[in-house]
Amino acid sequence: MTSIYVLGEALMDCVATPDGLLHPHVGGSPFNLARAAALRGANVHFLNRFSQDQFGEQMLAQLRKDQVQTTLGSSRLPTSLAVVQVKNGQPSYGFYREGIADRDYRVDEVLRALSVGTPGVLHTGSLMLVPPEHEKVLAVLQGAKAQGWVVSVDVNLRPKLAADLSEYVAAVTSVVSLADWVKASDEDLQLLGFADASKHTAADIAKSFASHGASRVALTFGADGAWLSVDGQVAQDVAPKVRVVDTVGAGDTFWGNCLAEWTLEQNGAGARVASTLQNAMRAAAINCTRAGCQPPTRAELFGPSQQQ
Repeated sequence: MTSIYVLGEALMDCVATPDGLLHPHVGGSPFNLARAAALRGANVHFLNRFSQDQFGEQMLAQLRKDQVQTTLGSSRLPTSLAVVQVKNGQPSYGFYREGIADRDYRVDEVLRALSVGTPGVLHTGSLMLVPPEHEKVLAVLQGAKAQGWVVSVDVNLRPKLAADLSEYVAAVTSVVSLADWVKASDEDLQLLGFADASKHTAADIAKSFASHGASRVALTFGADGAWLSVDGQVAQDVAPKVRVVDTVGAGDTFWGNCLAEWTLEQNGAGARVASTLQNAMRAAAINCTRAGCQPPTRAELFGPSQQQ
C-alpha cells in the first residue's frame, strides 16, 4: 500500500459560542485530512511535532484512535490555537501561530524521515504556505520530489494571516508550482486571481495548474459541488443534499478521501474519476451533518460489506 505523509498544522479549534465561551476541538486542515484518509483505510503518517501540553496529548490520542502514525515526536512548545466563529454554518478563523509545536521542525529531519521508506504521497498546504513558513515547505518539497515523492497541495488560503496579501499569494503560487496533485476552493481561486471561478470555467483554471505539472486537480464550489480532473479524465457533480450542521473540515474530508482512494488503488485512477468524485463528495457531506470535523469511516461511507 502506498503511504501518505502529511506536513502541516495541528491545532485546537476553539469554537466561540453566543455566550462568549470557547469550546476546544482538535483541528487544522492537514490534521483533519490525515484523519479522513486514515478512516477511509489509507496508511497515513503525520510529520509535524505535537506539544507536550494537554491539547497536544489530546490530538495525539485522536490520531491513534484513527490509526494515523506520527513521525517526529513531541515538542516543548505549546499547541497552536484557532478561534472559530460560526455564522450560518460557515466558519471564520483567527489564528495564534507564533512559537508553537507544529512549526518546530527542520527541513533536514523531515527529508530524513521521508527517505526511510518507499516514496509515496507527501501532502501539505493551508497554514504551511504562509510566509515565511513556505520557505521551509519549498525546501522540503524540492527534496521530497528528488526522492521520488508525489506532492499533494491543498491551497486553503487564510488571508487574515497575511501581513501582505500579495506576498502571501506569491508564496502559495510558488508552492503550488511544485504540486503533482492540487485542490483549491472557489474562495482560494478568487484570491489567486481567478475572478470568475465556477464549474463552467474549471477546465480553463485547471490548465493553469497543469502548466506547472499537476496531473490531478480538484476544484470545489461549496453547495454547487466540485470538478475533478484525473490524468486527463474529467468529472463534475453537485453536492449531495444533507442537513448541514457546519462545514468545518468538509474540504479536508473531500481531499483526504481522494488521496486515500488513489493510494489504495493506484491503477485506473483516470477511469474512476466520476466515482472518486462522488465518493469524496459523499464523505464531505456526511462530515457536514456533524459538528466540527468528524470524517466518516470506510464502513460509514460504503457499508460494512461493500468495497470502494
